[in-house]
Amino acid sequence: MKTFLDCYPCFLDQALRAGRMATDDEKKIKNLLDEVGCMIRDIPMEHTPPETGEIIYRKVREITGVEDPYRSVKQVSIQEALALYPELKKMLDEADDRLLTAIRLAIAGNVIDLGVRRQFVLTDEIWKILEQDFAIFHYDAFREHLESTASVLYIGDNTGESVFDRILIEELGKPVTYAVRDIPVINDVTMEDAVASGIGEAAEIISSGSPAPGAILRFCNGQFLEKFEHSDLIISKGQGNYEALSEVDRPVFFLLKAKCKVIAADLEVQVDDIVLKGINA
Repeated sequence: MKTFLDCYPCFLDQALRAGRMATDDEKKIKNLLDEVGCMIRDIPMEHTPPETGEIIYRKVREITGVEDPYRSVKQVSIQEALALYPELKKMLDEADDRLLTAIRLAIAGNVIDLGVRRQFVLTDEIWKILEQDFAIFHYDAFREHLESTASVLYIGDNTGESVFDRILIEELGKPVTYAVRDIPVINDVTMEDAVASGIGEAAEIISSGSPAPGAILRFCNGQFLEKFEHSDLIISKGQGNYEALSEVDRPVFFLLKAKCKVIAADLEVQVDDIVLKGINA
């Protein structure tokens, strides 16, 4: 997905929020905004937003000296999500369609996104999404691919959300490889975060190699690319991965909640809609 004009003020807003998470030094934050503002001028609209995100968060680390500004927030989100885990599993036990309910719960977890300026109450989001109609619903194709595949590549998005991913992974009934970001970026899930979420009990965890808030293939390592090229079912979670992978020539199913108007427009849905969209499927 290309960059739209409405993305540019969002880039500055993300830089400001990340800067404030990293430091209370106003001079450093002003320097960060100056640097990012100058960089934005030269960013082509043909780039995907995660490619620009990689530049921005690299600059955050460089100027503030903080490698993971969201570290403490991520730890809290994991603990909050793990506290809900027994209740989420109980929901599956009471569901008419366990797989579909697990998909809904995985999408509910996608609300834990600190790259977007939104307020949310997680438990409220869960109940809402359990009842909400899908704006795009390629469930039959998803089930067909799942039944015929030998293994699944599952590309994670946010920390905390990873606990909800674990719920779905445990329902897939196939060997799963869970791909995470190579280094901390926003509140995206890293190897350390995935282990803390319990993903290692349900899937093999690998780094995608991407330092961006999305699985930009030119940034990804050989191990990830091998899985990406040979998996019959690829599950992509969240907006950043959709931005990165929406035009690839592979069978990918995108699970997300549309949280910004740019992505909603690209998907031809409304903000706050939920999506299960397959491409090349």
